[in-house]
Amino acid sequence: SRLPLQAPIPDPHLSPPCPPLLTPPLPQVFGAVLNINRGNPGQFEVLVDKWPEFGSTRGCPQVPVNDGYWNTQAAFYRDLGAYRALLETPGCLRWDVAFTLIGGLGTPGSWGALAPVRGPQPRPHMGTPLSPPLTPASPRPAPGVRVGSLQPSHVDLLNNTWPYGGNARSRRYLAEILGRFPQVCLQDGSGEPVAWVLTDHFGTGTHSYTLPEQRRRGHMQVALTVAAQRAQARGFPTFGHTALGNRPMQQLQELLGHQRLPGVCRYILHNPSLDRDGP
Repeated sequence: SRLPLQAPIPDPHLSPPCPPLLTPPLPQVFGAVLNINRGNPGQFEVLVDKWPEFGSTRGCPQVPVNDGYWNTQAAFYRDLGAYRALLETPGCLRWDVAFTLIGGLGTPGSWGALAPVRGPQPRPHMGTPLSPPLTPASPRPAPGVRVGSLQPSHVDLLNNTWPYGGNARSRRYLAEILGRFPQVCLQDGSGEPVAWVLTDHFGTGTHSYTLPEQRRRGHMQVALTVAAQRAQARGFPTFGHTALGNRPMQQLQELLGHQRLPGVCRYILHNPSLDRDGP
């Protein structure tokens, strides 16, 4: 079943609050619901196996494209059989196009039973999901640095510094989220970016980066704090994924009050064409 966009999806930040059963626990599904209820800038929809007592949900683009960056989808399920049935429902998932499917939060290994369905193998996302900060600090920018915004002209810089970027599709994806979703940028005296935090169509903090020559000056602490304060002012939680080996970023997020959630978030990367420029 597709939830009609003209009928608001239950949103715990709205009044009256929705029952816990109706709240998608996976942060990415939750973030997609919030974005849909706030103008739907990502042109997403949420699919469910039944309503309102759903067994599985999936947040996904309304119009799938053959692009594993933009065609990223998030799923949550209470029942593995219901989730398998949802994915195998005709029209639910386009298996002939590239996509990235996110899930498995708090349930390590759950994807293993799904791998044989159509071929994509489970691949752990190198990240630690984080819940909203409980005690956000209020650091100030370093002297000569101010809070600003990224511009479309900065997309090549973003693409070249993103570990998952460097190709035409990643550049197009970054340009899309730059134009549609909130972001925070710290700029030097000449207006050039020194650090930034982007937000994707799930409300997830993504591509947080400080230029190497600008590190160890507290820029990322300021950027993350401003991003969290702005997100919470809009009614959004603050969450993201941090590389398992990126201990400095994990320590910074813990300093800002983030809490580590159990398990890891897993990505299934599906690309039937196996293009070099694919996901």
